[in-house]
Amino acid sequence: MQIDQLPADGGAGSGAPASGSLVAKAESINGNANLLIEIAGFLHEGRPDAELTTMAREPRTPEDVAKQVARFAGFADDQYLDAVPLFTALSTRLRTTGSDFVKIDDDTAQRFLDDVLRYGQYVAPEAR
Repeated sequence: MQIDQLPADGGAGSGAPASGSLVAKAESINGNANLLIEIAGFLHEGRPDAELTTMAREPRTPEDVAKQVARFAGFADDQYLDAVPLFTALSTRLRTTGSDFVKIDDDTAQRFLDDVLRYGQYVAPEAR
């Protein structure tokens, strides 16, 4: 997620958020959710192929090498099986967070406009 930060000089008068606060943007949240899905898709396309280890079996290779290749292939498959669902779940959670963020942001804007209409007063330019 991209988080806007204060400039290195402190950002005095730049309209930047106060020190210690975070500003998130819905576009950034949704963009990162899409990026996680893309990563999961790339991992799926490049998933480990069990057939590749057949070339490293006896009698073509020594027994200890064949065992290590099979061990590594099992490890790579386990990592793949963990990573793809993790990226997918994170993407779903991030997309939900983005939707909630937009709703809260819209509610805040609506509350502000309601307050302006409820408590605001029109002052004619000549009466200022």
